[in-house]
Amino acid sequence: MPTPDQTRIAAQRAAPRITALWRALRPLQTTVSFMNSGAHPDDEISDMLAALSWRDGIELSYVCANRGEGGQNDIGTEATTALGTLRTAEMERAAEILPLRLYWLSEHPDDAIFDFGFSKSGEETLRNWGRDRTLTRLVQVIRAEKPDILCPTFLDVPGQHGHHRAMTQAAHEAFDLAADPGFAPELGAPWEIAKLYLPGWSGAGQAYDDDLPPPPATMTVPAAGRDPVTGWDYAQIGQQSRACHRTQAMGRWVPRGAGRDLPLHLARRRTTGPDTAVSDGLPAALSALDSPAKVDLAEAEAQIARSAAAFPDTADILAAATAALQALRRAAEARNPPRSAHRIARKIAQLSTLIRAAAGVEIHGHVARTVLAPGEVTELTVEHFAETGSVEVMPMLPPDWVQAGSAIGPGPEAAPSDAYPPVFLPDAPSTPALRVVTRALGVESVTSLPFETPPLVQPARSLSCDQTRIAVNRAAPPEVIELTLREIRPSGATPGITLPEGWRAEPTATGLRVTLPKDPAEGLYRLPLTLDGAPAHESQLIVHDHTAPRLLSGAAEVQVRVLDAALHPGRIGYIGGGNDRVDHWLGQIGADVTALSDRELSDADALARYDTLVIGIFAIRMRKGLTEALPAIHDWVAEGGTLLTLYHRPWDNWDAARTAPRPLEIGQPSLRWRVTDERAEVTALAPDHPCLTHPNRIGPKDWEGWHKERGLYFAKSWDTAYTPLLEMADPGEAPHRGALLAAEIGAGRHVHCALILHHQMERLTPGAFRLMMNLTAPRAE
Repeated sequence: MPTPDQTRIAAQRAAPRITALWRALRPLQTTVSFMNSGAHPDDEISDMLAALSWRDGIELSYVCANRGEGGQNDIGTEATTALGTLRTAEMERAAEILPLRLYWLSEHPDDAIFDFGFSKSGEETLRNWGRDRTLTRLVQVIRAEKPDILCPTFLDVPGQHGHHRAMTQAAHEAFDLAADPGFAPELGAPWEIAKLYLPGWSGAGQAYDDDLPPPPATMTVPAAGRDPVTGWDYAQIGQQSRACHRTQAMGRWVPRGAGRDLPLHLARRRTTGPDTAVSDGLPAALSALDSPAKVDLAEAEAQIARSAAAFPDTADILAAATAALQALRRAAEARNPPRSAHRIARKIAQLSTLIRAAAGVEIHGHVARTVLAPGEVTELTVEHFAETGSVEVMPMLPPDWVQAGSAIGPGPEAAPSDAYPPVFLPDAPSTPALRVVTRALGVESVTSLPFETPPLVQPARSLSCDQTRIAVNRAAPPEVIELTLREIRPSGATPGITLPEGWRAEPTATGLRVTLPKDPAEGLYRLPLTLDGAPAHESQLIVHDHTAPRLLSGAAEVQVRVLDAALHPGRIGYIGGGNDRVDHWLGQIGADVTALSDRELSDADALARYDTLVIGIFAIRMRKGLTEALPAIHDWVAEGGTLLTLYHRPWDNWDAARTAPRPLEIGQPSLRWRVTDERAEVTALAPDHPCLTHPNRIGPKDWEGWHKERGLYFAKSWDTAYTPLLEMADPGEAPHRGALLAAEIGAGRHVHCALILHHQMERLTPGAFRLMMNLTAPRAE
């Protein structure tokens, strides 16, 4: 991780003044606004948005349904709401680059609009999210943002992700509902979107397989050009934004000139006349706005044109920008119609940003501590400089915060930090932030800036527990569970835990020791943690070097799953890529498992100490040296070892001819090679195969209580040495047989499993532990 100073230096290097000045000029060209809509963080059309913003100055927004809680995580083990928290932070960073005004339909971690996993149906998605909830939130966002144009990223066609299809369906309905004064008047004044575009290209690729062709293009956004100041292609700027989505392995190098023009289909409109550009038929100029202040708007428009022509002369830009701001303020005092008033207000904000840049104002605000409890304070250091005029900086704090001199902090009743903020506006950051007053050429303008690292607030009664989900195997039950508790606040509070009858707890120097009864009953036990007898909360600090830290808080509890899983005596070597915790869960239920070091991968004698090797998800791409070690591992299998490979994507360095001991191809697009219904019936094709009988006989109960889906990235084809063990299908689809394959290789065995067992173990699903023990059993067993 970089140091705080290194992070500040990198941010400074990435934002030279000339670029900031140029970027501040762009949005002043037009009053047109464009809203992109999608289901997940990373669904935004980054290259097109970069061209519309960086070249055309069109104001952009993005409305995203959920936080991506059900997606993959290429950089860590965060899952569900922790992954959603991280992906929210990534989306904000991506939004800053384009820039986008960012809105979420999902407002909190328990929101029904949740990434519940892959879906193949828009109707199923809307049932899960709640159609009324989805439409109400989308209309609320549209009425708040007031876009001229709405454009979903994907088409509502079979073969496309159901979440994407749902958002396109919702866009069509919200086009009418947002303008209907009789629909939910409490959500704000009606707003008429002028145009609804659909993408004129197919969304097919590695993941999806649109069954129907795209609609005919009615116009094209030329996005293959280049920004004249930075020299970056718009496609490259788009990838700078997409590279923020590291959990999804996004960001690819685009050679100069390799960008694309993007066709759009005009699906709905309230405009007239030809439509050859997205701004056609819209009031793009200030002087074209419906307003009684026509003279002032024309003056502001002329001064804005003068400032653009003066680039990069900061003195001339500053003179023109301050004159334009004064004219717009006069215009804002008139009784402007609603469709014009917000455009004038946004131009005032944009001019204020331009004035700050032209005056050479530089602001840095940082705090000494990142995480605070209610009642604690931290020192705020503010550095500021103005080349022309003067600048005044003061903290803007939430109403429940306090300030004493240069110290700031949450008051005793302050709310914890919001891991799922519903809005992110790059030019109007949420508090705590800095209010910047720039005074230049006799004109005062106000902007706001975020702290370099915003401080985070823990709940008032909080602690950190080293284990919040525990699997207890009745075949090898522990006598006690040791819970290590840290960061107890308030200091000195006495921790406790609420237990079922027959369980006991006692304090230790490091936390709590929970003693189980001799024969605990099977089931899932939710054990709330307390401080001084009151409910406690736990916060998870999520730290990665490409985003600001985030804090996810919730009720503190320990979940204990008591299950029955027969064990085998084999020694298991685990080869992970950092994307699952399979070794942790195997160890919890009593298996003999060891995580292999990089050195052991290339040491035949070291491999010989193990009966079974498990290669974790994505590990063939993520784990250094593993691809080179595969031939030796294949030899180890032939000599009697059992190899279990957990699911990989085709692009995870999986070579269909050479990665597995015998040829095995992973299917794509992935939509065609997965079963998304977690309740889908599972049929055993080889019910007497050892993988389904030893040491646990796998039956219908083992497929109950699954979460999210059955599996994904199923095998498409395989060598005749492999036996398909299971058959399953989503409703109305042909069955898949590539979820679990086993091959006898010499004296050993290779098992390839595309079921999401690692995720089910995280969710404490009993059948996943029992099946995992079978798949890791040595062949000789």
